[in-house]
Amino acid sequence: MSLLIKNASYLVTFNDRNEIVENSDLLIEGEKILAVGSDLSLTPSENTQIIDARGMVVLPGLVNTHHHLYQTLFRGLPEVQGMPLFSWLINLYEFWRHITPDAVYYGAMVGFSELLRTGCTLTTDHHYVFPRGQANDLIDSQITAAREIGIRFHATRGSMSLGKSEGGLPPDEVVQDAETILRDSLRLIERYHDSSPYAMTRLALAPCSPFSVSLDLMRQSQILAGEKGVMLHTHLAETLDEETFCLERYGRRPVELMEDVGWIGPNVWFAHAIHLSEREIDLLARSGSGVAHCPSSNMKLGSGICPTSDLVNAGAKLGIAVDGSASNDGSNMWEEVRRAYLLNHLRYKDQGLSAYETLKCATRGGADVLGRPDTGRLEAGKAADIILIDLQDVAYAGCHDPLVSLVCCGNQSLVDTTIVNGKVVVKKGQLLTQDTEEIRKKAHQVASELVQKERGLKK
Repeated sequence: MSLLIKNASYLVTFNDRNEIVENSDLLIEGEKILAVGSDLSLTPSENTQIIDARGMVVLPGLVNTHHHLYQTLFRGLPEVQGMPLFSWLINLYEFWRHITPDAVYYGAMVGFSELLRTGCTLTTDHHYVFPRGQANDLIDSQITAAREIGIRFHATRGSMSLGKSEGGLPPDEVVQDAETILRDSLRLIERYHDSSPYAMTRLALAPCSPFSVSLDLMRQSQILAGEKGVMLHTHLAETLDEETFCLERYGRRPVELMEDVGWIGPNVWFAHAIHLSEREIDLLARSGSGVAHCPSSNMKLGSGICPTSDLVNAGAKLGIAVDGSASNDGSNMWEEVRRAYLLNHLRYKDQGLSAYETLKCATRGGADVLGRPDTGRLEAGKAADIILIDLQDVAYAGCHDPLVSLVCCGNQSLVDTTIVNGKVVVKKGQLLTQDTEEIRKKAHQVASELVQKERGLKK
């Protein structure tokens, strides 16, 4: 299959030279980009497609570096609105203890649909809730959904082992013992992880947080990840409550705790990373550790503002993420780009990141965080993960910079075209690979049943 994108008004490459090319073409052959340039041509055949991109901006696909897909079924719950993280979690665990494989599958389908329609071509997910008595193959349900819908997916085998009876935050009925967690982690890696370039499925290991797993599980996960060549992920330095918990239980700040268990380095990325000292920022940068910045979630839960400019200026790898839909209520990557830009300027004022730098974090930056130098750029040899955005709308009239237009003007809820691995999966804002109305109906039915089950137990 060959695909030629012709006459793009602006082609933003995010290559090593930071080139933005006007009135340019891009040629795709199979799963990768073959060429970027002017007057590229293609011999028409049954296996060729040409897209006229006049008036459009062409970018690498956005990369979502942190999510909890199952949470799309728990949006807007009155029981948890307005709460800070710890109280929010304690109340939501009561609902999450009822999740089923169907819930995980349809929650993923909802999240993937939103992500693809808003320009995300590569996403990760952090699933750590495995209720007692339910099937253990919940990650498999997510991977099935990703393959059916056509998104590049980094699943993580999340886990919680430190229940309330041992001083942790989650109830005991949603935690697992370390042996079960590590056995399933190995199973998933051996069955699904693909380390080759252009891989559509990869695995990482993701103990949930310092307040929900034991340090021994963190160490054992680090050893297994090293043996199998997969990455590590966890929440870190998200709230001051977490900092207090770590200091009181371990006598260490969260980042210091990660140092103790060998969780620092280019194979590690952290969600949030808000409450960092100057030394910790420098450590993350020097070690090559990555950060997933989650603007909407951090605002809704009142957690704080990630020190994004300090991280970027120190040379740290920084990506952008939607986080779970129960703390965001959407999986809209463009909303996160805009909010990342605005929050950065709220904190750093005129020293904040530019629109270009923010978009770079959302594309190449996210790919770097996930260890994917094969995507996040528009240049020959990179994966054909590409989005097209039409600026021919009154909402962009009068704006003199196309990148400022994308970040600050209009409403980029839906992109014009999303291409993943060389295949068009969204056209004119509509998903081509699945019926979104069918997904909506089934997902909402499953969500209603889960919530009513918990509410019925409370009566």
